[in-house]
Amino acid sequence: MVTLHTLSVDVLKVNLIFDLILIGYNSLAQMRALYFKEIRSFLGSIIGYIFILIFLILSGSFHWIISMDTNLLEGLEADLIPFFNLSPWFFLFLIPAITMRSIAEERRTGTIELLFTRPISDIKIILAKYFASVTLLIIALLPTLIYYASMHYLGSPVGIIDDGATMTSYLGLILIGASFVAIGIFASAITSSQIVAFIIAMFLSILFYQGFELIGSYNQIGSFDSVIKYCGMTYHYDGIKRGLIDTKNIVYFITIIVLFIFAALTVLKSLKK
Repeated sequence: MVTLHTLSVDVLKVNLIFDLILIGYNSLAQMRALYFKEIRSFLGSIIGYIFILIFLILSGSFHWIISMDTNLLEGLEADLIPFFNLSPWFFLFLIPAITMRSIAEERRTGTIELLFTRPISDIKIILAKYFASVTLLIIALLPTLIYYASMHYLGSPVGIIDDGATMTSYLGLILIGASFVAIGIFASAITSSQIVAFIIAMFLSILFYQGFELIGSYNQIGSFDSVIKYCGMTYHYDGIKRGLIDTKNIVYFITIIVLFIFAALTVLKSLKK
C-alpha cells in the first residue's frame, strides 16, 4: 500500500533529479557560451585567419611549390609523409601564438575577475578555451584534405595511396596539435604576458615533441634511453603514422592533454586566492 509519506519522498526525489539536470544544463550552457565567444574572438578578428592562412601558405609552399624533399609532386611514392612530418614543426610556432592570449590577456586586462563571477566552474573555463583552440586547429587542417585527394588521383595506379595510414596520420597530427594547445593554455595561465606565454609554450612543446627524442638518441644512459624516448611525442606519433592505432599511443597523448589542462586548472584556482 502506497502511503502519503512514500509519495512525498518520491516527489522530492524527482524534483531533486530535475534540479540536478537543470543545474548541469545551465553549467553546460555557460561553457558553450564561453566556447562560442572564444571561437568568435578567433574568427571575428584577424587572429584566426592569420593562423589558418600562414599554416596553409607554409604547407602549400613546402609541399607543392618549393623544390626539395618535402615536395609531394617530386616524391617517388604517392603519400603524404612529408606533410605529416613537417606540419608539427609549423604547429610548434603557430599554436603558441593563438593560445598565448587565452588566459594571459584575461589576467592583463583584469577580465579574469569578471569570469570568476560567472556561474561556471574553473574546469569549464579551461575546457571552453581549450576546445575553441582545437576547433581552430581542425578548421586549419580541413583544406589540406585536398592534398589527400590530389595524391589519390595523381598516384599510379589511381588510389595507390595508403588510405589507412593517411587517416591515422591525420588523427596523430590532431592529437599532437591538441597536446600543443593544452601546453599553450597552461603557459598562458601562469603569466599575464602574452610574449612570455608564447616562449614558455614553444619551449615545452619543442621539449615534448623533439627534446626527449634527441636526449634519448645520445645513448648515454643505457636502457633508460628508451624510457626517455617514450616520454616524447615523436615516438608515439611515428607509431600512429604507420597506420596502426595502438592504444598506448592514444593514451599517451590523452595523458599529456589531461596533465597540462589539470596544471592550468591548478594555476587558475590559485588566482582566486
